[in-house]
Amino acid sequence: MMSTYTDIKTLQFILFEVLGFKEVLELDRYADHDKESALMLINSVKDLSDKELYPFFREMDEAPAHYRDGEIIVHPQVKEYIAKSGELGLIAAPFGYEEGGMQLPQVLVSAVAWIQECANNHLPNYSGLTQAAANLIDHFGNDHLKNTYFPRMLTGEWTGTMCLTEPQAGSSLSDIVSTATPSGDHYLIKGQKIFISGGDFKGSENIVHLLLARIEGAPAGTRGISLFVVPKYRPEEGGDATFNDVNVIGDYQKMGQRGYCTTHLSFGDQNDCRGWLVGEPHQGLKYMFMMMNEARIAVGRGAAGIAMAASKASLQYAKERPQGRPVEDGGNKDVQKEQTLIINHPDVKRMLQYQKAISEGSLYLVLLSSKYYDLSMYHSDPEERQKYSSLLGLLTPITKTYPAEKGMTSVSNGLQVFGGYGYCQDFILQQYFRDIRIYSIYEGTTGIQSLDLLGRKITMKNGEAACALYGQINATLARAEKHAELEPYAQQLKGALDLNTEITTYLTGFAKEGNYRRFLADATVFMEFFGTLVMGWLWLDMAVSSSEKMNSTESSFSEDFYKSKVNTMKFFFKYEMTALPGLAETLKNGDMTTMENDLNVLF
Repeated sequence: MMSTYTDIKTLQFILFEVLGFKEVLELDRYADHDKESALMLINSVKDLSDKELYPFFREMDEAPAHYRDGEIIVHPQVKEYIAKSGELGLIAAPFGYEEGGMQLPQVLVSAVAWIQECANNHLPNYSGLTQAAANLIDHFGNDHLKNTYFPRMLTGEWTGTMCLTEPQAGSSLSDIVSTATPSGDHYLIKGQKIFISGGDFKGSENIVHLLLARIEGAPAGTRGISLFVVPKYRPEEGGDATFNDVNVIGDYQKMGQRGYCTTHLSFGDQNDCRGWLVGEPHQGLKYMFMMMNEARIAVGRGAAGIAMAASKASLQYAKERPQGRPVEDGGNKDVQKEQTLIINHPDVKRMLQYQKAISEGSLYLVLLSSKYYDLSMYHSDPEERQKYSSLLGLLTPITKTYPAEKGMTSVSNGLQVFGGYGYCQDFILQQYFRDIRIYSIYEGTTGIQSLDLLGRKITMKNGEAACALYGQINATLARAEKHAELEPYAQQLKGALDLNTEITTYLTGFAKEGNYRRFLADATVFMEFFGTLVMGWLWLDMAVSSSEKMNSTESSFSEDFYKSKVNTMKFFFKYEMTALPGLAETLKNGDMTTMENDLNVLF
């Protein structure tokens, strides 16, 4: 098993020298925190990951979660890790002091979660989902729900889930048929939920499900969906707990993430499953979207973590594996020479640089979205809060999608570096490849995220979010133009911005005409275009910060470290940004074969 799985130096570089962490610390809510305390937390979580996560990564794949005799069996480390997360305050980390939390900035919470996901992407999901469920109860639950469930979820004694999907209702949540019948101070819940992550397992004293269902007589569609807290065991006065008629009836044996259980649950088989309404009736999907949007950022973060771990494994292998001989000028090879390490071959360097560009860029994207969350929630100026809320809304589908899609390609490149060994269980890359595949499906597929980006986020409030993003990008361009080495790349990014404006105007023209089928037909292509543009901006931003530090006496890292960031930016602009004109041509192309309704003609 490879020994390196993360990059703490790059994390610190992005957090403290590029992102503007100081701006977050200036918020009143985070006045008690500073760079030194953040570094202590990062080092502590790295130590936890070394001891409690990474050593169990392969084991959890080889001994996967499984259904047996009416229960889900998981690796023993699941229980140990959740307990440790509770003890260290990691589940409670973002919550206020008055709630028993550490009141940490979300950007720092994301940073330390990323370290854990680099180490073992199976384990952090159990506690991360619990944290998100607790946050939803804290925001929308009444005092009874908060007092009953919130404290024990923060300690890790109880875990949480979100129960949305049903056999007939996946992405189409308007087709949910689970029911909730009023019965005194609670509701009787009946229905089935599928693909429920962490839905049932030995190791949690109680599992608190946040479940979507319809109250009798509710309006059709999403307007009739309500949200309920449905525990596996309902707490009684005196500390006892009664089984709440929540049954696990199976699990899903998956291609990857095999240590993270995925379950099929049945509620109310004996007509004794009680649920408690969260907030107001028929507002469930609105409430759940808060948790879903948190989960979407977390999905991007997890994919970024896997991409980083795979990148480190590939780099280590390439530095150790001799194979072939370099091509000399004139095209000859000297077969009498010893074999060279594969890292010396240009094509291997290309694949490794691609992994570096995607994994590090994705980390910056995740942390930036988390910073925008902090500013949108706690900035003292209401107009600034609105601006950052718009930016967060715009970046959320990209943050979920780009690390997942490009991260998958990145890990595939890493597997290619290993050659035939990469395809074998002896080496770790095949597991990273299997694990990352689900991330473009989790919490809304790439297609769903693309529809959200183009159909909602780009156009909302007359393009308010896109204008705010342009402002952020233009600030980077102004800094880049001060550096002769970076000025050509600033011009290239400016051209991409102009092209984006042209494409967006062209596509939204169809929406104004009422032709929404044409407007959204190539939303996924637009996602690739816009995501690449955003990533180009982030890499230029990192290159600017690196150039400034190389000309400063206050640099924290070596000159080679900073040069590597500039070189990776150049790589990204050569190999990725140059694809934008072709994607633009695809988006403008009037030959819309995907809109053909006659399937016999298509297939």
